[in-house]
Amino acid sequence: MLLERIYDEDLAQASYFIGCQAKGEAVVVDPRRDVREYLDLAQRHGMRIVAVTETHIHADYLSGTRELGAATGAQVYVSGEGGQDWQYGFDATRLHDGDTITVGNITVRASHTPGHTPEHLSFLVTDGAFSDEPGYLLSGDFVFAGDLGRPDLLDEAAGAVDTRFEGARQLFASLRDTFLTLPDHVQVYPAHGAGSACGKALGALPSTTVGYERLNAWWAPYLRDNDEQGFVEALLDGQPDAHAYFARMKRQNREGPRILGSLPPLPELGNDEIARSLDANESVFVDTRPHTEVHEGTVRGALNIPGPAKAASFGAWAYDPETESTPLVLLAPDGDTARAVRDHLLRVGIDHVAGYTTSLEGLPSTRPALVAPADLERSGAALVLDVRNRTEHAAGHIPGSKQLSAGRLLWHRDELPTNGTIVTYCQGGVRNSVAASALRRAGYDVVELDGSYAGWTAWNEARHGADRAESAAAGA
Repeated sequence: MLLERIYDEDLAQASYFIGCQAKGEAVVVDPRRDVREYLDLAQRHGMRIVAVTETHIHADYLSGTRELGAATGAQVYVSGEGGQDWQYGFDATRLHDGDTITVGNITVRASHTPGHTPEHLSFLVTDGAFSDEPGYLLSGDFVFAGDLGRPDLLDEAAGAVDTRFEGARQLFASLRDTFLTLPDHVQVYPAHGAGSACGKALGALPSTTVGYERLNAWWAPYLRDNDEQGFVEALLDGQPDAHAYFARMKRQNREGPRILGSLPPLPELGNDEIARSLDANESVFVDTRPHTEVHEGTVRGALNIPGPAKAASFGAWAYDPETESTPLVLLAPDGDTARAVRDHLLRVGIDHVAGYTTSLEGLPSTRPALVAPADLERSGAALVLDVRNRTEHAAGHIPGSKQLSAGRLLWHRDELPTNGTIVTYCQGGVRNSVAASALRRAGYDVVELDGSYAGWTAWNEARHGADRAESAAAGA
């Protein structure tokens, strides 16, 4: 048996390629939408992808299940669990608890593990060439290394009301009745790692075991004591902000993402053509450079979406393809980088990229406004806005600031002042630059706090240190 983990650092998302080397057949679980890597893996190992499936209706990225099925002719499988309200809206074979997918000598058995979502499946994998019992669990967003999938996303991002409590109780039951009944040696491969917003304390380890989690997970004592209420309270406490684009992912993944097929090469555009399209509001300029370079000068009205490493995450904060379809033009050092940025954007359903340029020459320019920490108090800002997560804000913030995370800003503009200057900050400046560029494009007067919270903290500590030194000298 071949088992390969394909990990997207951008969205902290893992998909899995499982192949039977004897029969030359493979199944892919939880694929992303740019499917070339799975096709290349199959070719490299001389295998055919004959089945594609996913653990649940994803919220943080656009599923590639239909895309890969269309590209390979593979049979597509999705969950049929969760009740009528959680059925997929496209043609696929429905899997229920105990159903199997057979790939050569390998058996993949679906196990209904609700809690993160009502329809969630985990997959027990048996390598029939060596054993009649499962040795691996693809746990999706059920069990992570050191954590569990959050049960509150439906409330936070999909418009549900108080489903978190029932979801938490379902997770407790799924752990008790399914996960903890497995042998300790079973290897667990989750769908996310550290950095994902699908849990609050995900570990960076690529895998774990049932036995390790049974002994060491934060939730293990609650299960040993059969303390459901304590478990629910601990699980729901301190969950991070859910990005607003998650609601769109839920809808699109349930209905079935648009199949892209083979994409044409991304063209390099002339700057004269780009300038005309910007002037006519027929394109959106995307500056993919780091925020430190953007602060030296960028295109007027540009979005700052640093890439390609985090272009999916940041792009989904700054551009909503559900409310506009204006194509993007990317600033990138070369064509390969531009194409990589496009691939990342496809993962969150931002499909319309017209082309790229490698230069700002001849384009309408601007320099984003900054304010130094020492000048913040006399800046006259209508609002000082903390775009970090609420857990970061709770741990320490600039006095008088309002918290609204960067991934929620565009969807909660009713919480922002309609007049006056907004001063924004994050921890170090990266998220702040993304958020500020999106707000400027939406028509707000935005000034970024130079150095963000880290810079303000250093200045504030130095100021108080100087005050203490002066007081000590005066008293001497």
